[in-house]
Amino acid sequence: MSDRFVEVTAPSNIAIIKYWGKRCVDLNLPLNSSLSATLCQDHLKSTTKISTSPRLTDDELLLNGCKQSIPQNSRIQKCLSQIRSAARMQGIRQGNSSLDDIKVASQKMKISSTNNFPTAAGLASSASGYAALVFGMGKLLSVKGDLTPIARQGSGSACRSLHGGFVKWQMGKEEDGSDSTGYQIAPETHWEELRIFVIVVNDMRKKVGSTAGMQLTVETSTLLKHRVEHVVEGRMKTACDAIKNKDFPTLADVIMRESNQLHAVCLDTNPPLRYLNDVSFMIMDMVHSYNTAVGSLQAAYTFDAGPNACLFTTKSRANEIAWLIRNLFPTDSSDSDFFRGMSVTMSAPKTSVMQMIDLNAYSSNMIKYVICTKVGDGPRLVSCNDTRLLSCNDTRGDAAD
Repeated sequence: MSDRFVEVTAPSNIAIIKYWGKRCVDLNLPLNSSLSATLCQDHLKSTTKISTSPRLTDDELLLNGCKQSIPQNSRIQKCLSQIRSAARMQGIRQGNSSLDDIKVASQKMKISSTNNFPTAAGLASSASGYAALVFGMGKLLSVKGDLTPIARQGSGSACRSLHGGFVKWQMGKEEDGSDSTGYQIAPETHWEELRIFVIVVNDMRKKVGSTAGMQLTVETSTLLKHRVEHVVEGRMKTACDAIKNKDFPTLADVIMRESNQLHAVCLDTNPPLRYLNDVSFMIMDMVHSYNTAVGSLQAAYTFDAGPNACLFTTKSRANEIAWLIRNLFPTDSSDSDFFRGMSVTMSAPKTSVMQMIDLNAYSSNMIKYVICTKVGDGPRLVSCNDTRLLSCNDTRGDAAD
């Protein structure tokens, strides 16, 4: 078969232990290991369709319906080249049985990718996009094995979106990046009580992209060096243990401290990087007020490189958090437009809790909308025109110790 196509989806993820700074820009090798929760792709995903044909004269890329150029030195070109190379090498090892795969790997491809959530706004759209691209090409070309080192070179956090559940990206030590891979530490079924509110404050593209921003931090921040050498390893162990034991208060503390330190490092950059805005700090204040009122850490905020928040909580507290968001941040939108994703029923906290929270509402329409979600699975194959591709490169394996 000369013509092939696949359609796949891949999830976004939110970092618990943050990745900021590279020891090798060309290979996307991080200064420290990181840890994330994969978000349910029923609510946040990239959908990518890839087709290949001998009639195509060049690789083509459409992102959210807009044609994109693919320069020879781009990250996407690197992913395409490495997947094709892996397919050819695998075909050579397997002999005549894979001659068709070798031929297909030499053909040009048409790639169309869409996101159902804001792009380049600090919500890991590049992670889901590159994870979908690499997973889809792996399927298309029947490539088997770990694809996280290839996805990493497209977008560092994409190697985490190739797995569901809770995922660690091991920084690695080898200069070629061969040991800088992503692997699952716990499946999405491990902690089903967790709930996550993705609060969209600004869905516009950020002024300073993550790649440019983190390299400026590497060059100018002394706080980053301290973080990498003295902070991350201990927090990684604490977070992994908290996930294993389903210890929400401990995990919540790490999540917020990591978010705070990421943005402290950004401000320690010269000139400073400012990804948060006033609404971001209002959301932080809401979470801290709620935790103080209930007497323990029952909600946690985290921000990547953007003003949009991800709030972690548990199913038993989600209705109260939803009520607080809706009442402290009034909107002209209906509840059904404001709260998207999983259905949520708002309920006010107890009177004793309400008395300890400043319930003076902020100005209207400071938040665009909220996506209610949970921890989800890894990439999915939606459709293909070759049944042999159904069993290739299933990234969902057992959790690592």
